[in-house]
Amino acid sequence: MKFVFVTLFPHLIKPYFEDSIMKRAIDKKLFSIEFVDFREFATNKHQKVDDTPFGGGAGMVLSPQPLSDCLKHLKTKYPNSKTIFVTPVAKTFNQNDAKRLSNEEIIIFVNGRYEGFDERIIEEFADEVLSIGDFILSGGELASMVIADAIARNINEVLGNKNSLEIESFEDNLLEAPAFTKPKSYKNIKNSEVISEFFKGNHSIIASLKESLAFAKTKYHRPDIYKKLKTRKKYEK
Repeated sequence: MKFVFVTLFPHLIKPYFEDSIMKRAIDKKLFSIEFVDFREFATNKHQKVDDTPFGGGAGMVLSPQPLSDCLKHLKTKYPNSKTIFVTPVAKTFNQNDAKRLSNEEIIIFVNGRYEGFDERIIEEFADEVLSIGDFILSGGELASMVIADAIARNINEVLGNKNSLEIESFEDNLLEAPAFTKPKSYKNIKNSEVISEFFKGNHSIIASLKESLAFAKTKYHRPDIYKKLKTRKKYEK
């Protein structure tokens, strides 16, 4: 797989892929990254990429010409690519999307700035339009990094242990169960000792315990997801 980031600020994204899991995966050639600055496609004298919005209003809107020429170039270069515009005015990205998109060959992330894209560019080039939540960022770079990371983790061999994916949050609409490590008791705080069943080696009991804790955590933190669980009655009291 290849991630292509179309952005005015490649240096905002590059460092994220220079450490830890992402760097190791790139070194192993499990996926690659490319950066394209669409300012280089601007045809005006000063390589200006934005202009005032029709109808008035604050801020500037990205001009259609630089992005259009940039994306035409990339579509010719990568005919099998999927183009994703990252904007808050879109469907919210989720774990199922991460799994689905991990099967793509090339993903082009188009990152906006200022007051966003000229809508005609989205209509012409977008295969998908995705958001990471109901809030506004200064640009699309952070959001595209979030989406790329979530997708990359689902590429075969990117994670050292593929079983890690099976117990993560949002699998089967559940948040992941609480995790604990040594020491058994922490700072002598009352009721801080880890549940004893975790140390007894009965894997079926441990699995059942983790499931019940996952249901409890989901009910507390994400009641919206909890309501969708078909088996929730088993844990309701």
